[in-house]
This record gives sequence, C-alpha cells and structure tokens, in this order.
Amino acid sequence: QVQLVESGGGSVQVGGSLRLSCAASGYISSSFCWAWFRQAPGKEREGVAAIDSDGTTTYADSVKGRFTISKDTTKNILYLQMNSLNPEDTAMYYCAADPKTIATMLALHRNEYNYWGQGTQVTVSS
Repeated sequence: QVQLVESGGGSVQVGGSLRLSCAASGYISSSFCWAWFRQAPGKEREGVAAIDSDGTTTYADSVKGRFTISKDTTKNILYLQMNSLNPEDTAMYYCAADPKTIATMLALHRNEYNYWGQGTQVTVSS
C-alpha cells in the first residue's frame, strides 16, 4: 500500500505563490508516475501537472508557465510550486500516484491513478 499526505495549502492574494508538498510512504518504486489534481466546488477533478519516472512533465494549459511539478526521489516527496496565483486556482489540491507507466497523453487523466491523498486547500483572494 501507498499513503500520500499533502501539505502546504493556504490562503494567498492574487499574484502570490505557494508550494505544495506530498509525502509518500509505503512501497514506492522508481517506476511510479505522480501528479497533482485539483477540484473546485461544483466542478470535476482536473489534472494540473504530472511527472513520470523519467522526469518528463505534463501541465494543463491553464497552469503552464506558472506551476512547476518536481519530485525528490530520495525523500519520496512530490512538490508543486505555484506562482502568479489567481482566483481560478482556488480548489482542493490532491496528490496522486500510480506504479505503472502512464502515457504522456493520459498523464492528467484521473482514472490512471490508483493512490490518492486527502487533499490540501488552496484559496486565492483578490
């Protein structure tokens, strides 16, 4: 089993920055694919950013150039650096992982991931 625990959420003003972390425990192998998803009230959960075992990253168009996903494989921690935040970024952010190889075109599809954290809230106010 794999456990994922997110942290780093909070309230910021427009234009601010936050860094989310996701600490993973359990059986973690180098083949894992990782991703961040978010869900705003009344909306479906959407993929934000993903990183595969080779370090290849994928971003949703809405966050390209503002968000950066990275991982520390020695500590089993996934990060999401979020800059230039705007109110549309307000959501619960979830960390996700899966041990299989995920094609880049599917990297932001929630059905590809078996392990999920409980989420951390991000609120951006104007």
